[in-house]
Amino acid sequence: MKNPIVHVIGAGLAGVEASYQLAKRGIHVKLYEMKKNKKSPAHKSENFAELVCSNSFRSNSLQNAAGVLKEELRILDSLVIQCADEFQVPAGSALAVDRDLFSEALTKLIRNNPMIEVIEEEVTVLPEGNVIVATGPLTSDSLFNYIKQITEEDELFFFDAAAPIIEFESIDMTKAYFKSRYDKGEATYINCPMTKQEYDLWYEELIKANCVVPKDFELKVFEGCMPFEEIARRGYQTLLFGPMKPVGLRKPDGSRPYAVVQLRQDNATASLYNIVGFQTHLTFSEQLRIIRLIPGLENANIVRYGVMHRNTYINAPKILNEYYQTKKYPQIFFAGQLSGVEGYVESVGSAMVASINMANMIHNKPFISFPVETALGSQAHYLATADPAFFQPMNANFGLFPALTQQHFKKQRKDLMAQRSLDSLKKMMEEQSIEKR
Repeated sequence: MKNPIVHVIGAGLAGVEASYQLAKRGIHVKLYEMKKNKKSPAHKSENFAELVCSNSFRSNSLQNAAGVLKEELRILDSLVIQCADEFQVPAGSALAVDRDLFSEALTKLIRNNPMIEVIEEEVTVLPEGNVIVATGPLTSDSLFNYIKQITEEDELFFFDAAAPIIEFESIDMTKAYFKSRYDKGEATYINCPMTKQEYDLWYEELIKANCVVPKDFELKVFEGCMPFEEIARRGYQTLLFGPMKPVGLRKPDGSRPYAVVQLRQDNATASLYNIVGFQTHLTFSEQLRIIRLIPGLENANIVRYGVMHRNTYINAPKILNEYYQTKKYPQIFFAGQLSGVEGYVESVGSAMVASINMANMIHNKPFISFPVETALGSQAHYLATADPAFFQPMNANFGLFPALTQQHFKKQRKDLMAQRSLDSLKKMMEEQSIEKR
């Protein structure tokens, strides 16, 4: 095919990764991004790959499926993960980034790529030809209504919430202290300890605090991004076994707090910290009041309040195959959270699989089925084979991987699965002549 072109809709994590992967395979890309003219309620910047919620790509450990997925993406030359590694900030065993430097770097790399043409306008109807739809969880209503029509599916959605970000200088470090759980990695998290009396008072104020509840839709929240006030309303101890669990976070004097609020570094200069697990849809005034009831945060300066927004996704098992290609329209692929994956790394992974197979389709090469033993393959397999009647987005997890066939001790399971995953990927790449990073 002479001068092949692919239209990539959306310059989020998935759109950026897909554009890069297509360009490096000799395919011209028209990348559409509407933010310069029209932003969603959750977006603030005009840069690409803006991280709306957390600044963390989750664990780097190979004992975590997200860590395995990131390592697979590194092997496959993921531009997004490369930039995440370059602009990471201390976060123990997690890969967290300075969100501004990260998105600025990706924006510059994409805009300066001669194979990629950036078109700054809203897409309401998909263009003719080869298309990767990567508009993300905040897809505009007009485009999503069009997608509903062509897929003949009702709208699916859940609500997502982002955590507040605090200025470091406003944290009282005579009460708070640096420590990572069980002293794993550097002591990079700030911990605000609570006694039982302090937690009781704070909890009672939290469960009666005022929230901004969406009026147009039934409240449907993805469990992995549950607002902390919703977690609290499920019971007195739910936060104590969740984001506020005190285990492994003893105070400098050796005593164990009753509850702990953790803050994670949000930028390279360590001037900003986000409150771990405190995604919320409390009103702004209530956020300030509740946060300032936490010891050490009495004078907290919130530079970005937590917000709640609607996430949208398609019913992947009915619409997509394992290549992220639509069953009904072979020239249309989906990637990112709109495709039915959940999470930053998973979005990048979906773009990797979709763009490689889009490129193969254009170059008249066979499609590539990523081994189900890999994190990329298990995610694609789940999307293609889950029960459409009960489908919901899911983070990468070892439960999606096939069971091990060799005998092993339970404590070896994750290490063996991780090694099998990377070995399977490398073998596939050799067989398919896919260039390694």
